[in-house]
Amino acid sequence: MNRLLLLLPILSALLLPSLAFASGGEAAPINETTTWFGITSLVIFALAYGLVIGEESLHLRKSKPVMVAAGLIWVLVALAFISHGDTTSAHTLIQHNILEYAELLLFLLAAMTYVNTMEERNLFAALRGFLVSKGLSLKTIFWLTGLLAFFISPIADNLTTALVMAAVVMAVDRQNKTFVTLGCINIVVAANAGGAFSPFGDITTLMVWQKGLVHFSEFFALFLPALVNWLVPAVIMVMFLPNTVPERVTEKVTVKQGGFVIVMMFLVTIALAVSFHTVLHLPSMLGMMTGLGLLKFYGFWLKQCDKAEFKESFSGKTQLSGASSFDIFQQLQRSEWDTLMFFYGVILCVGGLGALGYLNLTSHLMYDQLGASWANILVGIMSAIVDNIPVMFAVLSMAPEMSTNQWLLVTLTAGVGGSLLSIGSAAGVALMGQARGVYTFSSHLKWSWAVALGYIASIATHFWLTGMAF
Repeated sequence: MNRLLLLLPILSALLLPSLAFASGGEAAPINETTTWFGITSLVIFALAYGLVIGEESLHLRKSKPVMVAAGLIWVLVALAFISHGDTTSAHTLIQHNILEYAELLLFLLAAMTYVNTMEERNLFAALRGFLVSKGLSLKTIFWLTGLLAFFISPIADNLTTALVMAAVVMAVDRQNKTFVTLGCINIVVAANAGGAFSPFGDITTLMVWQKGLVHFSEFFALFLPALVNWLVPAVIMVMFLPNTVPERVTEKVTVKQGGFVIVMMFLVTIALAVSFHTVLHLPSMLGMMTGLGLLKFYGFWLKQCDKAEFKESFSGKTQLSGASSFDIFQQLQRSEWDTLMFFYGVILCVGGLGALGYLNLTSHLMYDQLGASWANILVGIMSAIVDNIPVMFAVLSMAPEMSTNQWLLVTLTAGVGGSLLSIGSAAGVALMGQARGVYTFSSHLKWSWAVALGYIASIATHFWLTGMAF
């Protein structure tokens, strides 16, 4: 019976090809921005996002309100189209959104599993232990954690990078509130800036790359602007730190078997994703999922090694414990499912508002009235208040006519603009929880002027390098 169930999707694809191509039609949005359909949808989204912003105080996971809002908005979208006598366009439009989400979901699921596996193999803990046991000064730790955050986040996600580096700061001198605050701000800025010049460093860059608007190699033109974005506030903040050497902390962590092999496999997986996208013109998520399959094979080998070692340690006894052996599916389950479901809700909410004409209206107000440069700079400021993912998805859905340099500009601003406020990025929100009571919204806000100087300097650097004009 189980085998028959496994064959059903394959048989359906072979015998019913019409189902696979049912969504091939085109559908256009309708203008319902002044009707009760549109206004009600906008209110629903605003209320849902209000709950997202209050996640820390309400202890309500951010995926819940946007998932409910997505369903309600698309009910209104369907009713709006039906009122015009159209019973098919809403279905076609939502299928387009679901396809975009599916590609993003599978890509991130593979990347998160790799990062979780590296964490389980103690790679990040070993890095933290190495740094805290060197007896370095506070200023040196400040620069090292920022530098590592800047260069690790293009490969790993900025959230994981920020949490690892903040753990170093907390372990070095938890009692020094000034050091912890400035160290956390520095890490947030560095992690967000580092993610801006890599297709894998941030969700927004990944979305732009998957759309084919910027080629893989072109993202690295943002390296210098991103570096400036981090260095300007870092140079200012480090002057307010004492050059003292805290008491050395001894922490030795051993990397588990296969840890460094998994790092190499992750790099190979990234190469596969790039090759699938640029050479074969296939979705990059296919390369990531292929790499995830290879990791599963390697995980099977690690599991057999763990079992053999466990048997040997008990002199041939067959008492096997599930916790004693490596399980790749445990790392898969540890993925940030709240974040992944949040992406689902956001993409469908924004897609629903777009179907009702709001994105066309916003595109006209921003890109036609203000011009591309000012509109893209505004996107970064909006990212500090509203999460950069819905903002960038909205821009991509608007699809304004822009040059590659302008798409790079909006990628930069959406990536680094979230550093202006502590709630503007996942890294900032996570560190507020990790350094609770020390790194707060208000403590970050006191230094927002320095971060803003870096934001302005990075934009100016991009304009200088590309020769763009406002």
